[in-house]
Amino acid sequence: MMLEFDNYIKQYRTWPTIGRTIMAQYNENEIVVYQAYNEKIARFAAKNGHFGGDFSFERMTWIKTNFLWMMYRSGWGSKSNQEVTLAISIRRDAFEYMYHNAVSSSFSSANEADLSIWKQKVRESDIRLQWDPDHDPFGSNLKRRAVQIGIRGSTLRKFNSDWITNIEDVSNFVEQQKRNIDNNNISSLILPKERPYVFKFDEKVELLQL
Repeated sequence: MMLEFDNYIKQYRTWPTIGRTIMAQYNENEIVVYQAYNEKIARFAAKNGHFGGDFSFERMTWIKTNFLWMMYRSGWGSKSNQEVTLAISIRRDAFEYMYHNAVSSSFSSANEADLSIWKQKVRESDIRLQWDPDHDPFGSNLKRRAVQIGIRGSTLRKFNSDWITNIEDVSNFVEQQKRNIDNNNISSLILPKERPYVFKFDEKVELLQL
């Protein structure tokens, strides 16, 4: 999936300002998620179209659909071991499988009747879901909430071997846009195009034979 870009202010005027919203770039079959790594891990992934080398499959890794949330997390590529930003295109059915089968990272009595049951689900699940405050280009919290999904174990291996369709190193683009942030030139800021995500499948339907 080829990334598309547009002016930040133009996009911002169309975005929701509150509530839990999956902001993403996607088409009929794919959705873009973001991760940031050190140069060695990221270069391997971008070259080979999958993770390997120094990448650890023993830890949980987190994917983010929202570019600005990724920029907040990585400091626009300035934080240690997050210097290289990857735009990873994955299958939409895989993304929705992860979302619908995730266990929340934090206990909520509104979603789980029993704390002990939630703890058991956390121990047994390969997938986590977390809603965090979204952020503006300068890192300030917004009222809108952004999603991130954590994966490990067999789900992470399946993600790496079957669900990724393309990996693009966008760190040069990040560096260019960081200059606009550093110079407070918000009117010139360009970002990947994003819109609220609309689910393609019914969560009650078996999406994938994994």
